[in-house]
Amino acid sequence: MNDILSEKEYQHFIMDRLEKDNGYVIRKATDYDRLFAVDRGMLFQFLNSTQPDEMAALRKIYKDDLEDTIVSFINAEETKARGSLLDVLKHGIEISNLKLELMYTKPATDFNKDLLAKYEKNIFSVMEEVWASDKERIDLVIFLNGLAIMSFELKCNAAGQSYEDAIFQYRTERNPKTRLFLFKAGVLVNFAMDLKEVYMTTKLTGQNTFFLPFNIGNGKGVNAGKGNPTFKDHYSVSYMWEDILTKDTMLDLISKFMFIETKEKVDELTGKAKKTENIIFPRYHQLDVIRKVLADVRENRTAQNYLIQHSAGSGKTNSIAWLAHRLTSLHDVDNKIIFDNIVIVTDRVVVDRQLQKAVMGLEHKAGLIRVMDDKCNSADLANALKGNTKIIATTIQKFPYIVDSVKNLKKKNFAVIIDEAHSSTAGKDMAAVTKSLGAGDEVSKDVEDMISKEITRNGKQSNVSMFAFTATPKSTTLQLFGRLNTKGQREAFHIYSMKQAIEEGFILDVLANYTTYNTFYQINKEIEEDPRCKTSDAKRQIARFVELHDTNIAQRIEVIVEHFRQSVMTELGGMAKAMVVTASRQAAVKYRQALEDYINKKGYTDIHALVAFSGKVKFPDDDTEYSEPSMNGFPEDRLTQEFDKDDYNVLLVANKYQTGFDQPKLCAMYVLKKLKGVSAVQTLSRLNRICPPFEKHTFVLDFVNTYDDIKAAFAPYYTTTLLSNSVTPTAIYDLEAKIDAYTVLDPDDIEKANELLYKEKITPKDKQKLTFYFNKTKNMIERYEPIKQTEIVALMRHFVRFYEFLLQVSCFEDIDLHKKYNFITYLLSYINIKHPGGGYDLDGKIKATNFVQKRAEEHVKPDLVAQPVVKLATAESFSLTPAKEERLSQIIAEINSRTGKSYDNDVAVKAMLQIKDIMMKSERLKVSAKNNSEKDFEFSYFDNIDDALIAGLDQNQDFFSLLLSNDEIKREVLGIFAEEIYASLRRS
Repeated sequence: MNDILSEKEYQHFIMDRLEKDNGYVIRKATDYDRLFAVDRGMLFQFLNSTQPDEMAALRKIYKDDLEDTIVSFINAEETKARGSLLDVLKHGIEISNLKLELMYTKPATDFNKDLLAKYEKNIFSVMEEVWASDKERIDLVIFLNGLAIMSFELKCNAAGQSYEDAIFQYRTERNPKTRLFLFKAGVLVNFAMDLKEVYMTTKLTGQNTFFLPFNIGNGKGVNAGKGNPTFKDHYSVSYMWEDILTKDTMLDLISKFMFIETKEKVDELTGKAKKTENIIFPRYHQLDVIRKVLADVRENRTAQNYLIQHSAGSGKTNSIAWLAHRLTSLHDVDNKIIFDNIVIVTDRVVVDRQLQKAVMGLEHKAGLIRVMDDKCNSADLANALKGNTKIIATTIQKFPYIVDSVKNLKKKNFAVIIDEAHSSTAGKDMAAVTKSLGAGDEVSKDVEDMISKEITRNGKQSNVSMFAFTATPKSTTLQLFGRLNTKGQREAFHIYSMKQAIEEGFILDVLANYTTYNTFYQINKEIEEDPRCKTSDAKRQIARFVELHDTNIAQRIEVIVEHFRQSVMTELGGMAKAMVVTASRQAAVKYRQALEDYINKKGYTDIHALVAFSGKVKFPDDDTEYSEPSMNGFPEDRLTQEFDKDDYNVLLVANKYQTGFDQPKLCAMYVLKKLKGVSAVQTLSRLNRICPPFEKHTFVLDFVNTYDDIKAAFAPYYTTTLLSNSVTPTAIYDLEAKIDAYTVLDPDDIEKANELLYKEKITPKDKQKLTFYFNKTKNMIERYEPIKQTEIVALMRHFVRFYEFLLQVSCFEDIDLHKKYNFITYLLSYINIKHPGGGYDLDGKIKATNFVQKRAEEHVKPDLVAQPVVKLATAESFSLTPAKEERLSQIIAEINSRTGKSYDNDVAVKAMLQIKDIMMKSERLKVSAKNNSEKDFEFSYFDNIDDALIAGLDQNQDFFSLLLSNDEIKREVLGIFAEEIYASLRRS
């Protein structure tokens, strides 16, 4: 028998805390009016104390019928088609031309003493064992000013029950038509709570009721996951009565967070739009991030930037809408408004419609938000920034066009909320944002002064705070927006991790059910001569030849179609869909054709595919011009809508819909393209959406990538992402020195060009002079061999990119360097390096045979371990390795060895890299490099190779044994690293 804690004792403990700590009124269940879900005593106590004049006037009209009239009128407003309890609470009721407020929200400032006094008069009360009907008894019901707003089903783990039993109770024993639970008119939210966890729902729908976790999360950083922490002297769910159920938080939730979301879906049978409604209640991490950001901004005003690392499935759209809305009225400690405008920036071409609806759902005021749609140009955006519209939503692509047109904005403060901060934030677009909003200084005649101010405008602006949301922050994003932690690493201001989202069931783990395939084939020459050509060029042509080979495509399509029909199609009640990720537009066309041919040959009538790619495609032996609309039979803008229908279940894509595509019915992905880093995470994450009420499973068949490579791509973003190094001016000076070593830049030309560039008006004669300076430098570059020209241009491009980033993340200022940056930026547009002799055309000169698609590995249970630390690229990593040439026969032999019978794909490359790492750690080689020429160093290098091979033998036994037994192959394969290792060891 349980004598630790009973459910009843737990119930009384919570009520006691609500009464003593939060000022709740304890009411008897007999005070509840089940017909109207109201506590009349508390309702009229509130109305009489806060609005005595209105109540007196109404009493003269309705006399003894006043209470019944008001209760019935409120009920009618709550239960009518467009009515709701939420609307009644937020906007009150109007009866006989008199306005009655049913809730008072906290004023933005403390200037209005009357409103503050009324806010304090809101009454919160609680009842236990409430009979909602003759068959339904509820553990706890919470009321605001007499109106029922929350229900609780409590379970005690010590008594052998949990929140899951409470959820089962709601689903099976609570009637959604009972007045207390009636959607929109009954309670706003229902909580299933035990001693450890909390779950909630705003809409009961019987067995299909969908509950969301409302937990803090357990652990921090790499250890963060689902659930709640364990405390010595508190229950794990004590935050509910210590924070969430406090009067301030409750009124904040109702007035500033909760809203009714309306979604439209076209009925496939009638063709008419069908509306579905949901009451949105924030999840804990959403409430937490908004409150913490607002508190920090209230204290620091526009001094800081904020990085929000929230996983897919975090409800980012609503979080952005809540943040934008709250920032519009945020006052500092001195009761002064902080931001004049809130700018929501997205990297999508069209601003997210869902985001617009979420913002408007919170507030109905006309003119609150203006969306820069396709019809708006940069001038419209500039005017909006100058105007009084509080929230402006736009695409980042519009910012560069207004850098020079927006003036006098220093007097205004801006909050810039960036949706998906992983992209478009480290280049010229992002620089344009800060330059635009920080513009407005007086124009100076002094060129050096102007440059200094331009540098300042590129960096953090004193009147602009940026709030960047992303699930996958790159190192540059962390440097731009992250905060330093106690260990000197940069991290996000707030984190809701991928690991926690998976554990809480908001997204699926796409690394489960991951199967890799190897493609084997034989390459042969079709010609007798053995021409020399660039390794990279030849490999690229061969890879493309194999990728588009009809036999290869046909074999892969057979695997794809049969897997989809046997393992995927029956998922989600037969509504499951798949995406095929191809490597190019040509591949998308050919795979779609092959799929149609295969299903027609097999007589399958249950697979129908769409294709997605930009532009038009033509093949050398085909006069037909292929495009997405012509192949699908409808315009591009209808694709997502059509693919959502039951008519289609496969989508073949080429660089489209790999990001930002939200289709919950997508269950399988077939990968025919090399994926790396953030791109891999974003592409595969198209699968991770849950699809209630179904228990969705995901499947990935990957013909190109290894499972280890994909795990490595996900590892930095699984929990928290930390930046371990920082960008420094030293790196940019190193790049400058490398460029200067080529002596192609004339300091006098740079000086004169900048004087012209910063003139108020550049004349045609000035343009001729500028052209002369740039062409002169171009001619100097072209004196070098093509390979050296490529090195110079690559260094210059890296210099420009690195310098632009440095300006944004630091207070760095060097006027002479900025002049050089200006000059190189314009110079690069003049340069077009030719590559004589390297472009050998392999068309018709090779053939591929013996194609085999072989299943390699199947991974059912993922074993992903977080690797949270990332690093910024440095100038050192920008060095360019000269292209090497090999005979065509040698290139083909290498490819065949990598994809043939002896070794797994890429084993040769990985083995060589392992050897390189071992050699780099050799003290003997380090001494040799410091004291010998490169040629003499090679003797030591090759003497030490066998030691390195033996040291790594257990990692790659087969391949290393081959090298140990064959000196010729060993020198040929490993000689390519000698120069690089020598240079690195001399510098160390």
